Amino acid sequence: MPDAVTLFDVHALRAIEARAAQRLGDPYELMRRAGQAAWRETLRLWPRALSILVVCGPGNNGGDGYLLAGHARAAGRSVKVLRLPQHAPRGALAERACVEYQAAGGGISEFGDALPATDLLVDALFGIGLSRPADENAARLIEAINRQCAPVLALDAPSGVDARSGARPGAAVCAGHTLEFIAAKAGLRTGAALDCTGSLAVADLDLAPDQFTAIAGSAECWTVQQLARSLPRRLRDSHKGAHGRVLCVGGSPGHGGAITLAAEAALRSGAGLVEVVTRSAHVAALLARRPEVMVHGIDDHPTDVLGPLTGGSDVIALGPGLGQERWGRDLWSQALQADKPLVLDADALNLLAQSLQVLAPDTILTPHPGEAARLLGSSTAGVQADRFAAARALCKRYGCVVVLKGAGSIVAAPDRMPRLIAAGNPGMAVAGMGDVLTGVIAALRAQGLAAFDAASVGALLHAVAGDRAAAEGGMRGLLPSDLMPWLRHCANPDAPA
Repeated sequence: MPDAVTLFDVHALRAIEARAAQRLGDPYELMRRAGQAAWRETLRLWPRALSILVVCGPGNNGGDGYLLAGHARAAGRSVKVLRLPQHAPRGALAERACVEYQAAGGGISEFGDALPATDLLVDALFGIGLSRPADENAARLIEAINRQCAPVLALDAPSGVDARSGARPGAAVCAGHTLEFIAAKAGLRTGAALDCTGSLAVADLDLAPDQFTAIAGSAECWTVQQLARSLPRRLRDSHKGAHGRVLCVGGSPGHGGAITLAAEAALRSGAGLVEVVTRSAHVAALLARRPEVMVHGIDDHPTDVLGPLTGGSDVIALGPGLGQERWGRDLWSQALQADKPLVLDADALNLLAQSLQVLAPDTILTPHPGEAARLLGSSTAGVQADRFAAARALCKRYGCVVVLKGAGSIVAAPDRMPRLIAAGNPGMAVAGMGDVLTGVIAALRAQGLAAFDAASVGALLHAVAGDRAAAEGGMRGLLPSDLMPWLRHCANPDAPA
């Protein structure tokens, strides 16, 4: 089974590029290879595109575009190269590519108000070279690209997307496919970038593996392929106690469904025994839905009710539907004092943001961007502007494992390379999905996985189950409970279909 793909940030890629250029002896050779790779990708995906429009910027990304245009012209395609009036090549490499294209008979037009019709549009405007909002003229061109009807191939990164952070600070090209050069980029796989990249492919430009040594990656990309080897193995000679005991705490008035979802998800993810502490009013409904759960109804002003229950528990899942009134606060305090591994979500995170509580290093926090902002004293927009930085800041502040949920969830821990979960879909943006994730992670933690691994495998299992459920019935209207049978299926990847 393949290892997780290493993702790099822009600074690392610049270092790899400089090292490769030095070894090759000619920096232009890398650009030449990029142009060839872009043409091969064009032929692979759009072999019948007879007319190609290449939008070139002033930097090396534009140079890649000129070279692609030259290959397309040589192959007999109708090619138009377009650029802004102020985007003449800057730098020796881009200028050389432009001169070669023109010397072969290629023409260049300047953008006015509209784009000509074409079978394929190639975005070679900025690539990874832009981390600020595009200026007014470039934004107008980007908006015209997004209005036209042809498919869009972005070279290295969609122009306007910050490849470092995944943010979209201004106008950005929405590509159907992005061909990355040299290596996969962390910023293109999380947050707003996911609405711009389309499908992703990497052209390594035939660089030797040793070109990447001593250059640290910024994250690991976890895909469905990581599931089978990451899930704990089950022995034939086992019993329920061998698979962990999860205590789920939550469910204030009106929120019994949240703790029910967490408990059922824990069972479907393989926990040997699941107990729930919730309001008495929720007991009957929970047992009717899931009679396998052991439920304890606790009402107002609970004092030291968790003590007798936590002794046999392997992990406490705290927060789904907990509320922030006295009932929830009392249970929150007791759980944090129980000296058990914790998975904290929802109101457990909101209560944490209001406290100075010290957490054990193996605690797992599962915030969405709004909760992350409260934990950091920041804003949701600030978190989303750089999700990797936000995950690192949460780890630094709380000294534990963090799952920053959202498109391209990030799992981080102190002194560990973050893991990016390359699964999940927009249908999962619905109330209750986080409660399911809490139960999944708690179950894996109870089955013996270390905190960082339980968080990573749990986030991946949850996302893959969401993808399978969406494939079965569509994303719109997907419910958290739709994931339950798929959790069981995906947690047993070697089981017969």
